[in-house]
Amino acid sequence: MRMNDYVPLVEATRGEIVESIHYGAFCVVDSQGRMLTEAGDPHLMTYPRSSLKPLQVLRLIEEGGVETFGFTAEEIAIMCASHSGTLQHTSVLTKMHQKIGITEADLACGVHWPYDAAARDEMKLVGKQPTALNHNCSGKHTGMLAYARLKGYPLENYLDPSHPVQAAIRETLGEMVGMDPMQMPLGIDGCSAPVYGVPLRNMAQAVAILADPTGLEESRARACGVITSAMMAHPVMIAGPNQFDTDLMTSAHGKVFSKGGAEGYQIIGVMPGVVAKEAPGIGVAIKISDGDARNRARTSVGLTLLEAMGVLSPAAIRELSAYGNLPIKNWREFQVGEVRPVFDLPDFIEMWN
Repeated sequence: MRMNDYVPLVEATRGEIVESIHYGAFCVVDSQGRMLTEAGDPHLMTYPRSSLKPLQVLRLIEEGGVETFGFTAEEIAIMCASHSGTLQHTSVLTKMHQKIGITEADLACGVHWPYDAAARDEMKLVGKQPTALNHNCSGKHTGMLAYARLKGYPLENYLDPSHPVQAAIRETLGEMVGMDPMQMPLGIDGCSAPVYGVPLRNMAQAVAILADPTGLEESRARACGVITSAMMAHPVMIAGPNQFDTDLMTSAHGKVFSKGGAEGYQIIGVMPGVVAKEAPGIGVAIKISDGDARNRARTSVGLTLLEAMGVLSPAAIRELSAYGNLPIKNWREFQVGEVRPVFDLPDFIEMWN
């Protein structure tokens, strides 16, 4: 990563002074491969982290995992999730494990407390310790184990990059992002699963294709639709209460799907026909260089782009005001500054008129 890969995207003010600047890069690409707008280096190679999850489950879905195990849309959604570990999430996973014939002990993601404060406090109050089911990536790992069961592969070492589960996922990712799978840099994610480096533009186009899989082979196109429909129908499974991905998809009412990743990564897919009648699917990939620890830069960029595209209604924009370009307040609730975007936007709608 080089600083000249990034440009100022979002600034935070205090009084008349710009106090902080979030540098980043983004690409907006349609499913036909046309670059609609960009900032920073579109060829920036970086790890999408958990934003890869909707693509990592693709092989399981297209090869009949839904039919074999009787997965519901809610269960498909949680395999794409970075969930907050509520009882609602862990209950869904427990039922999935019964269908697959695995146990919590098979999960190799690790253990952490629920991200959801209410769930965490309730567990501590009754002296309950977290388990692997509370891990935000346990849905993804459940999907990987389901694929192993589906194909008759061993469950042991399912995270090893050479395991047939991971080889299949890597192959499918390469096809979706338009890269030789062996040329994608390999890393290890926080949950110990392999994660792959992808240029920003390639990731944005893969998201656009996921939204609009016209032209793909039939089983893959159908699987793309199953995944995006499940995410949009059950947004609380993707993240949890009071989380950006959940609230964005809830407010957008079937127009977009959304998935954040660690270290300031975010993808957003816009369904075909949303921006304009003839508009294809659109993919957005965002990377904030400082990791966006307060989760304010990527959401500001994402909402600014969606508003410029005309995707969100005024009511939806109001519902999502806590994530967008918002006032900065002190402990006495006095406004002392604001978070605001500092990048230029094209006229998206004119592109299809």
